[in-house]
Amino acid sequence: GTYPLPEAQLDRFMFNLWVDYPTLKEEQQIVKNTTSAATQGVSKVLNAQQIATLQDLIRRVPVADNVVEYAVKLVRKTRPASDEAPKFVKDYVSWGCGPRASQYLILGAKTRAALHGRPTPEIDDVRAVALPVLRHRLVPNFTAEADGIKTEHLVEKLLAEK
Repeated sequence: GTYPLPEAQLDRFMFNLWVDYPTLKEEQQIVKNTTSAATQGVSKVLNAQQIATLQDLIRRVPVADNVVEYAVKLVRKTRPASDEAPKFVKDYVSWGCGPRASQYLILGAKTRAALHGRPTPEIDDVRAVALPVLRHRLVPNFTAEADGIKTEHLVEKLLAEK
């Protein structure tokens, strides 16, 4: 089985991605592949040096000050004790996102821009990676849990603000 990680360990993961259940055919193939005597070969796609080179490339992507400002302000709004936090954050969040969230928003935005063939990220790139970067870093309070408010809803509401 798996056990939930404490917040301090969750913060070390850049993204929290959700993977849906496989389709019927996919699941049947999974069962066949993993319960037979046949072995599945795995081929290397990238070596360690290539991965390090790609990471370095992304870190070299320039980012405009207004994009960094947007990312940092978005993260600061998740902190209930902050003056920048909207009322719904103060009402539903016991612990907001730390500086690592801002770093990952920018790294994710840089990566997205590069994957889309653009030389520098835009605010829309930050917004596009915000949910998987922020949702596992927000800690809802008891009121949020009692009201059925999920962290995804809180992030979406933050993104909807002007």
